[in-house]
Amino acid sequence: MKIAFIGGGNMASALIGGLIANGTRPAAIRVVEPVLAARRRVAAKYKVRASAAPDARVLAAETIVLAVKPQDMRTAVAPLAGKLAGKLVISVAAGIRLKDLSRWLGGHAKLIRCMPNTPALIGAGIAGLYAPSGASAAEKRRAERILGAVGKVVWVKDERLLDPVTAVSASGPAYVFWFIEQLAKSAEGLGIAPEVAAKLALETVLGSAQLAARSKEPPGVLRERVTSKGGTTAAALAVFEEMRLAEHFRRAIEAASRRGAELGELLGRD
Repeated sequence: MKIAFIGGGNMASALIGGLIANGTRPAAIRVVEPVLAARRRVAAKYKVRASAAPDARVLAAETIVLAVKPQDMRTAVAPLAGKLAGKLVISVAAGIRLKDLSRWLGGHAKLIRCMPNTPALIGAGIAGLYAPSGASAAEKRRAERILGAVGKVVWVKDERLLDPVTAVSASGPAYVFWFIEQLAKSAEGLGIAPEVAAKLALETVLGSAQLAARSKEPPGVLRERVTSKGGTTAAALAVFEEMRLAEHFRRAIEAASRRGAELGELLGRD
């Protein structure tokens, strides 16, 4: 399978590295990256051919992965319009709707949209995928193979659901990093040395996530098992309840999801 990446940034680099680690030959991968430093970096790191603009070898690829910033997408795909007959195009750009992408590509219909997240950089990502009804089973498997090279994949049945996917899993790492940061700061405030506080916070979140992943019990049950009546955990959770933290958290996720939809509308305007 020949694959061309439009964009050679962090997400493209992660996907290329994952594909090569899973057996794809570097010679089968092409990269288009207009920024010289980034182009040289990805070419040197993975021994792939990289160019500043789409060329004949890029257009010979069976699959085109669009891995550019959403605000740059329209400009990036303009040279490809009308030249992708029969090829599968996979977009990993947040907010860009398939109807707009199809229009920018001159009516191209073989499209799949994906929303990965930054843990893909270490092979621990999770990506939400959407394919229109016309996508074949083979094309969906191809998208799974590419995104699955850097983590897990899930499919959603409606493209609109990629906005909440973005709010939960694509933005989610930022929430987790924030929680780690606040846990460490709280420990420091109680007199624990900064380096010790940072280690306690990080390892607690890491270990808890691993426990949840390995357990057959849902997170709510695991939480209850840690919470003794009248104990220290119950005291903290009571404050969370008093502050209606769960409600505020849901509102935050809903705000992120709404913003994803707004960006799609904004970026898709002619």
